[in-house]
Amino acid sequence: MPTNILMPALSPTMEKGNLAKWLVKEGDAVKSGDVLAEIETDKATMEVEAVDEGTVGKIVVPEGTSDVPVNELIAILLEEGEDASALDGAGKPQAKAAPEQAEATSEASKSEASKSDAATSEAAPRPSEAGHGEAPKSETKADAPKAAANGHDKGERVFASPLARRLAKEAGVDLKAISGSGPHGRVVKADVEEAKASGGAQAGGGDKTAPAAESKAPAAAPAAKAPVPAGASDEAIKKLFAEGSYEEIPHDGMRKTIARRMTEARQTVPTFYLTVDCEIDALLALREQINSSAPEKDGKAAWKVSVNDMVIKALGVALAQVPDANVSWTEGAMLRHKHADVGVAVALPNNGLITPIIRAVETKTLSVIAKEMKDFAQRAKDRKLKPEEYQGGTTAVSNLGMFGVKDFTAVINPPHSTILAVGGGEKRAVVKGGEIKIATVMSLTLSCDHRSVDGALGATLISAIKRLIEKPMGLLV
Repeated sequence: MPTNILMPALSPTMEKGNLAKWLVKEGDAVKSGDVLAEIETDKATMEVEAVDEGTVGKIVVPEGTSDVPVNELIAILLEEGEDASALDGAGKPQAKAAPEQAEATSEASKSEASKSDAATSEAAPRPSEAGHGEAPKSETKADAPKAAANGHDKGERVFASPLARRLAKEAGVDLKAISGSGPHGRVVKADVEEAKASGGAQAGGGDKTAPAAESKAPAAAPAAKAPVPAGASDEAIKKLFAEGSYEEIPHDGMRKTIARRMTEARQTVPTFYLTVDCEIDALLALREQINSSAPEKDGKAAWKVSVNDMVIKALGVALAQVPDANVSWTEGAMLRHKHADVGVAVALPNNGLITPIIRAVETKTLSVIAKEMKDFAQRAKDRKLKPEEYQGGTTAVSNLGMFGVKDFTAVINPPHSTILAVGGGEKRAVVKGGEIKIATVMSLTLSCDHRSVDGALGATLISAIKRLIEKPMGLLV
């Protein structure tokens, strides 16, 4: 039977992708491993390979199509011996996801996006769920005739997302008394919160014959979490500016992901900051020696170590020396990592950023780190990084020194527990032996997740980094 080719989820954060280019055409024979298409995600451009052999029977989504949802049908592959007649009826889902699971995922994504809420463990779609936050269209449409305009069918069944049901139960809110604002009248989280805020729709309020005892929430029911404050709506913001005085530039997938992740970090990670000033004259001298000793290849130096490369190495070695700070927080346990995998923020031409990861930094030489960073930076700008090259990591470095920034604080990227913000080196007056002298000084600020790295531990880590920066021979041993 025909095989459906679906838009793949190429990263945990991917919800939609752009079908940039088809590398096959209808009628082409393909085998497992052949490259079918190029897909642009929110972070990179990647090739999609065939997992079965057959003939391309139909291309459903043409190249150049933007925002194709994950799990959307993009092409149909015919098996050996099948012809075009086998396409009749093809394209239907081959493995139907559980309706409640698909509804929950879709509702969580749509409700959160409309209210500008941060992604939480209760509402954010997980990679294993249908569509990564976008339910397959065939299933969403199938639900349409089931729901009436107010979220109820004739049999008084309430159509509500699982999250809305749970919140309503905790708050003692009667779902039958709520008019849903979700797709096809489905009751969603925002509807329950609005009912709570207005004081209406209490349990029993939608059914006058219900016993009085049922009108109260159970005594042991936990209090519902306070809703995350939503910012002003798009229309409210636009009204503040004269019509024609601005240009609207739609957000791309990367910018949406950055916004969601940074909002989540600010709202869920209790962060504190530690700043130190490091004298880097010895580090600059060592860097010059290292680069002057690089062998030449085709008339060019085989490597060129930057100050940022040396900071990356210092952070990795420091984490090896202070392993209790090389951790990630989970609700059930602390994850202490065996290696320091350092993500490095790289600015992209479209004003986005990505953090390729140097693995096991504490084990690598400065020349290897320099080569990897040069390769990563170029492929990041070309959107050619593979998911395993930018996902994960145990900490990160963000360097704005090249822009003349003296010092700043960086936002932790969960599940990291730390991130090191690096300012620019500058000549400053310092006191040495009771005398004022001139030294090149660089400011470092360490952001720490207080759940996993407390004050004393964070101070121990940044002190180790400072020691390695000021006595850089420790980076070579």
